[in-house]
Amino acid sequence: MKELVEKINAEIAAFQKDAAAQVEKGNKAAGARARKAALELMKSLKEFRKVSVEASK
Repeated sequence: MKELVEKINAEIAAFQKDAAAQVEKGNKAAGARARKAALELMKSLKEFRKVSVEASK
C-alpha cells in the first residue's frame, strides 16, 4: 500500500506541474498531459480505496 501512495503522490505532482503550465502559460500540450494524469490519478485513487477497504477488514 505504501508503494501505491507513493505512486499517487507522483501522479499528483505531475498533474500539478502540467495543469500549472496550462493555466499560467497557455501550454496546450501541458493541458493534454494534465488530463491524462487526471485519468491515471483517478484509477490509482480507486485502487487505493479498494486496498484500503480490504486492509480495514
